[in-house]
This record gives sequence, C-alpha cells and structure tokens, in this order.
Amino acid sequence: MDNRELIKLALEARKNSYSPYSDFKVGAALLTKSGKVYTGCNIENAAFGPTVCAERTALFKAVSEGEREFVRIAVAGGKDDIPDSYAFPCGVCRQVLAEFCGADFEIISAVSPEDSVSRTLSEMLPDSFGPDNLG
Repeated sequence: MDNRELIKLALEARKNSYSPYSDFKVGAALLTKSGKVYTGCNIENAAFGPTVCAERTALFKAVSEGEREFVRIAVAGGKDDIPDSYAFPCGVCRQVLAEFCGADFEIISAVSPEDSVSRTLSEMLPDSFGPDNLG
C-alpha cells in the first residue's frame, strides 16, 4: 500500500472522531508488516485524562488483534472538515509507538493525499526510552 492510499484511510477515519471539546478531529491509518491496515480516530472525554488519540486507537486495535510489526502510520488532523496543517503524534503517542516500532518507522502527517510530510520515529523521538532500556 502506498502513502497516498494510507492517507486516504486516515482522512476517512477522521470522520469518526469524537471531539466535542477541542473540535480537533484526528484520523490515523497504521500499516502492519503483514499488509493489514488498522484505523483509529481520537476519542475525547469530559474528564480529559481518559481521552485517547487516533494513533493509539489504531495501534491498540492492531495489537489486540495480534499484530506486533508495523511499517508506517498516516495521521490527518485539524479543526476544519479538511485539515489545513500537519498534525504529528503527541509525545505520549510517540512513546507508545516506540514500544512497538523501530527507529526507522515512518510517520506521515497529511493535509491531503497530495500534501504530506514524513519523518522517522527516531527523528520525532530521539534518544527514546524503550524495552531495551529495561534489560
């Protein structure tokens, strides 16, 4: 699956966002090494702490289905119906991705299938803490 297709799935997942407090809708599409794609959206909560980001929703869905190897994730977010700027995973999502993904894992932030930027996990979370640190 190419990046444009993955971005389209992230944009589609964004439509399911439950974000009545921030009105910031995010969708994510996670490609596994086996070729499956898991999507997620952000789900807010009035207590704020229980809010879950789109990236973690997609990752947790995949892990709960037995997936453990991931290739890349596309993320699309913003306040308007059509994103107008790049939205990258928050720090917590980056840490959770580091638990399962290698340093070269690709993170794509997209406004549209034609407008995106890409970074590796190590670029976005240098000197990360992970399972290897625990011996």
